Formats: sequence, C-alpha cells, structure tokens
Amino acid sequence: MTQTTTPAWLAELRFDAQGLIPAIAQDADTGTVLMMAWMNAEAVQETALTGRAVYFSRSRQRLWRKGEESGHIQQVHDIRLDCDGDVLLLKVTQVGGIACHTGRERCFFRSLDTRDAQPAWVVQDPVLKDPDTIYHTPHA
Repeated sequence: MTQTTTPAWLAELRFDAQGLIPAIAQDADTGTVLMMAWMNAEAVQETALTGRAVYFSRSRQRLWRKGEESGHIQQVHDIRLDCDGDVLLLKVTQVGGIACHTGRERCFFRSLDTRDAQPAWVVQDPVLKDPDTIYHTPHA
C-alpha cells in the first residue's frame, strides 16, 4: 500500500473548513491585481509543479486550470504566503491580457463612487474582448 504524506511546505498553509485558501493573482510586471480565486491543496501543488495557475471552482466543485476554456492562462513566476499562512499571492504573466470572464484585464473593474448621496458602483475598465467570443456561448 502506498502512503502519501503532505509536503512540509504545503502543510504550512492554513486552509479553511472547506479545504480552501484564497489566492490573489497579481501581474508580475505591473503589480496590477488581476483576480482572486480559491485553491485547494491539489490546486496549489499542481500550480507549484507546473508553473501554471490552477484554482478550485466552488461552483463546479472541481479543479479549474485558468484558461482551460478561454486560452487566457496564467504563467506563475512566484507564489507568496501571507504572514498568517492563510492567503496566497501568485505573481503571474496573464497570457492574452484578459483575466476576467467578462473580457476585461482584471476582475476588479468597478469602483465605488461616493460623491453622491447614494454611492454607486462605476465601471472603470473596458471590455477588451466580448465574452461570447471567448467562450462561444452567452456568458453573464
């Protein structure tokens, strides 16, 4: 019988009750925060081994290899762990320049405008490519 042990470096990560850890993807050259996603231990290990970002899709309950449908993969140059051991930072090259499923460079494309009595979210970044073209299906 083969017994698998968790590598010491992976054992230092503090996963939540669902076995997940948040991971922030940051452009390695510009420092722009591109997106946030979740990783389980398997996703972290595969990312470290391959140098390609792999996340865990909570909606699909499976590994999600970034760019598997869109072609917009993330090449990982560095993986950082925060001081509490419960958040990862991935410094990446975003192939194709689009990280968001909405066709934008980053997922953080709205900012809160608080100048009026009623604050409102305002879109700041343009759509670079129509999501229907990227995924070949209507996409929200």
